[in-house]
Amino acid sequence: MSLKIIHTADWHLGQTFFGYDRDEEHEAFLSWLIDTLTEQQTDALLIAGDVFDVANPSATAQRRFFRFLREANRRNPHLQIVIIAGNHDSAARLEAPIPLLEELNTSIVGVIPRTDLCKIDFDSLLIPLYNKEREREALCLAVPYLRQGDYPASKEGKDTYVEGVTRMYRQLYDYADSRRQPGEALLAMGHLHATGAELSEDDRSERTIMGGLESVSIDAFKEGLAYTALGHIHKAQRVGGRENIRYAGSPLPMSFSEQHYRHQVVAFTVENGCLSDLKAMPVPLRTALHRIPAEPASPAEVLLLLANLPLAEEEADRSLWPYLEVQVLLTEPDPGFRHRVEEALADKAVRLTSIIPSYPKKEGGEEARPLSYTDLQKIAPLDMLRHTFTNRFGGDLPEELEKMFNDVMREVHL
Repeated sequence: MSLKIIHTADWHLGQTFFGYDRDEEHEAFLSWLIDTLTEQQTDALLIAGDVFDVANPSATAQRRFFRFLREANRRNPHLQIVIIAGNHDSAARLEAPIPLLEELNTSIVGVIPRTDLCKIDFDSLLIPLYNKEREREALCLAVPYLRQGDYPASKEGKDTYVEGVTRMYRQLYDYADSRRQPGEALLAMGHLHATGAELSEDDRSERTIMGGLESVSIDAFKEGLAYTALGHIHKAQRVGGRENIRYAGSPLPMSFSEQHYRHQVVAFTVENGCLSDLKAMPVPLRTALHRIPAEPASPAEVLLLLANLPLAEEEADRSLWPYLEVQVLLTEPDPGFRHRVEEALADKAVRLTSIIPSYPKKEGGEEARPLSYTDLQKIAPLDMLRHTFTNRFGGDLPEELEKMFNDVMREVHL
C-alpha cells in the first residue's frame, strides 16, 4: 500500500500586506488546497508551522482556519492533518481545540510535552499515519518550533541552541526507529532555519529572529528519514542538495522580492517505507505584485509610467488589483513626490504599498566609516544628523534642515 502526502507551511492567516488585508487571497488558497487534496486523493496533509501571522489572531483568521479543517474533512473523510506550531503561532492557543479537532482526524503539536519525571514525552511527538485501509504506513516526528529549554538537556551542562535542536531530532529519531514496524516510513516535521537555506531578499517576517546562531545543520535529520517537511523560510526549496528535505515555502508572497517565486505545496508518496513521486504543485496567484519601474528611474519617468497604467473599472473587485511598489531615483529628498504619485494613481486599478527611493552614490567621495559605540558617545547630535544624511543621500545636509534641527533642539532644552 502507499500513502499520498501534501506538505505546506507558513500560511500566516490574518496577515496584512502594507496595510491591506489578505482575506480573499487566503480564502482562495484554502479553497484551492481543499480541491487539490480531493483530486489527489491525499491521505495526509502536513502543515509545518506559522498557521497564523500573530500569536493572538483575529476571530476572522481563526474562523477561516477552522472552516478549512471542517471542509477538508467533509470532502476527504479519510484525510489526516498534522499541524505543528511555528514561531508566529501561540503554541498553547493552537493546541486548545485539540479535543474537538480529534473528531476531524487532526493532530496538533504546539508545546513539547513532558512526563511526570520532567522527561520529554517522545510518544506524544510521534503521529502515526494511516492509508485508506487504516493500515499504519508511517510515523511522523512532529516537532514544533523549539525555544530554549524545549530540547533534551546536555549531560555536560553547556549547550547551544543548535546543539539542543540537533539532539532533539536525533533522540526522537532513535526512539521512533525502535517503535516502527517493518516497511513503515519515518517522516519528520520542523519549523526552523536550516543551514544553507536561501532567504528572501526582503523577508521582513523571519529575518529578525534567525541569525547564524540559530541555523541547524541538515545533519540533524538522519538519512533514514523518508522525508523532512520544513517551515519557517518562505522560499520553497530543497536543503543541502537533499531532495527529501524541503521547505514548502509560503503559499502567498510575503514581500516584493518574492514576485517571481513559484509559490507551491509539495506532494509526494510513501510506498513500502520509501519516497516516490515527489513534485511541486504551484499555488495559483490571485493578486499580482508589480514593481514600477523594474529599476529605479527619475521622478518624471516614474510618473509617466504610472499615468499609462490601466484605469479602474466601476464596481471592480478591488481585492484583485495588483499591489504596487514604486521605485524612484532621486538626487535629493523630495517630500512632495508621494503626493504626485497618489494623484497619478487616483483612477488606476492598483493598490500602492510603498515608494522606495534610491540615491546615486557620490563620485570621488571617500567610503564612509561605520561609527563605533565610542564614536556615538562622543559625537554631537548635529554631527550625527550630518553623518546619517551624507550616508543616506550622498550629499551635505541642507542649511534649511540644519536650521530646523537646531530650532527643535532649542525647544527640547527650554
